[in-house]
Amino acid sequence: MNKERIELIDSHAHLDGKDFANDLEEVIERAQKADISTIINIGATDGFLGAERSLKLAEQYDMIWCTVGIHPHDARQPSDLARLRELAQHPKVRAIGETGLDFFKEWSPKEDQYRWFRLQVELAHELQLPIIIHSRDAAEECLTVLTEMEAERVGGVFHCFAESADFAARLHKCNFMVSFPGILTFPKAFAIHEAATQIPLEQIMLETDSPYLAPVPFRGKRCESAYVRHTAQHLATLKNESLETIAQITTKNARRFYKLPEVNKQ
Repeated sequence: MNKERIELIDSHAHLDGKDFANDLEEVIERAQKADISTIINIGATDGFLGAERSLKLAEQYDMIWCTVGIHPHDARQPSDLARLRELAQHPKVRAIGETGLDFFKEWSPKEDQYRWFRLQVELAHELQLPIIIHSRDAAEECLTVLTEMEAERVGGVFHCFAESADFAARLHKCNFMVSFPGILTFPKAFAIHEAATQIPLEQIMLETDSPYLAPVPFRGKRCESAYVRHTAQHLATLKNESLETIAQITTKNARRFYKLPEVNKQ
């Protein structure tokens, strides 16, 4: 079977950690062979270390761009906004985050999560960058903060989206996108399937959240950027659209959202 030539963007990955320490070159090569033109590496793990690693990765590979932020899990970090501002001014940084609230694991106290969340929304306003939102058991609380702080002026995305289509419609009014990872391919993810069928394609981006949430048929294994193609194919099935249409629109969305240059096609 001939594989269709398309272009996809992995809008949210974590390739800078130890999971890819031994074979990153091969991971990048497999992504390119799977028609992934661009990867957004999220620099928001291990406190500021993730941001620094992400910047180095983006400097090393032309196809990788990045974000910087403090994850809710790491919100015990001191409020060093000056340091984050300095990192965020790198020319390959395209967004702030991931930030937000995680009340499921609550690895950091809620007050610390709110503190860093608000600081990063302020920084997004200052630098005119969109915001990457991590929300778990805290969707309404996240949206309340974003609304209060007029985040619609910079926009953003709820990554690893697992809410309803109605909630996505509320996000759309606030200038926010949604992004689906490999969970979309899980057979019993009925609520996410239903939401995906109803949310307009113009509001959707695709991601892997590598090394997490590998799609079927790789579920349970390490995820990598090449696998975004499987999520795209499943979205095409749910939407009753061609893979080419899904790729074209979600790639256009990601390029616009992250203000990415066009890729030179051979």
